[in-house]
Amino acid sequence: MKETELYLPVKSWLEGQGFEVKAEVGAADVVACRPGEDPVIVELKTGFSLTLLQQAIARQRLSDWVYVAVPRWKGKSAWRSFKANVGLCKRLGIGVMSVNLVDQSVHVHADPAEFRPRKSKPRKGALLKEFERRVGDPNLGGTNGKIVTGYLQEAERCLAYVVAHGPSRGAVVAKEAVAPAATAIMRDNHYGWFQKVDRGVYEASPEGLASLKS
Repeated sequence: MKETELYLPVKSWLEGQGFEVKAEVGAADVVACRPGEDPVIVELKTGFSLTLLQQAIARQRLSDWVYVAVPRWKGKSAWRSFKANVGLCKRLGIGVMSVNLVDQSVHVHADPAEFRPRKSKPRKGALLKEFERRVGDPNLGGTNGKIVTGYLQEAERCLAYVVAHGPSRGAVVAKEAVAPAATAIMRDNHYGWFQKVDRGVYEASPEGLASLKS
């Protein structure tokens, strides 16, 4: 596939919107003009790339109406990737077109616009909660390995307490081990470290004792 295969469908679509269209004007792949309006600039590529985004950002110095045009995706995996790239383009204020090379149709997935991300209060709250819950800084930024979370640290404090003191009530462990979620942690037993002795009372399981030796 060549970038030039995208040109005629894009040109035809723009002409249908009343634009006069010309290719390779200056550094731009496609320039479309209507009287009294900013030009529409379209960068053509056979797929999303950093180079494509850099070119589109450079064209924003010339017009607010900058699009990228790529071939229509095939398959679910390609759609997920395409959708993620559309989201990225929206954040950059870049429009996105896809071209179906079979029927020569063009679909606009996003128009250029200033992007203001919607903040998620629940996600922000969860982020700050985990930050406050975590003791110290036990991880290396950028790691792809096991992450030490605040939950894991709290579970480890619970385990250490019941190993030292024997079967204990969740409320006691919560206070003495500084583990506010002790009862839920031992009840849910996510790591397999605990076993129930009585209502609200837990002790270390064989797996929990073994984890201390590993």
